[in-house]
Amino acid sequence: MTEENKQACNWGMLCHLTALSGFIGVPFGNILGPLIIWLIKKNEIPFVDDQGKESLNFQISMFIYTILPLLLTIFLCIFFPILLILLVANIVLVIIASVKASNGEAYRYPFTIRFIK
Repeated sequence: MTEENKQACNWGMLCHLTALSGFIGVPFGNILGPLIIWLIKKNEIPFVDDQGKESLNFQISMFIYTILPLLLTIFLCIFFPILLILLVANIVLVIIASVKASNGEAYRYPFTIRFIK
């Protein structure tokens, strides 16, 4: 693997891994992290353009999928298991995507609405 390819893989991996910053207390870090990496490198590295859009689309989709159960949990306390499933799925899929991107493989998240094309 050339140095250029390795760098592209590392930036692609960062597109996914920065989404986890939302779990360590960065407000909207799950969206802002991938957005920042994508905006900085999308014109330089095609792999980052692809994986950045994929990560952003997935995180925006997860945000939408989480809103309704979160609101219903606040008022009804019955949708908590759905929130846990979404949380675990988000973390696991981000890790899988990061490993794939690190290996130079483009990853496609399941159940993702493609907002950014």
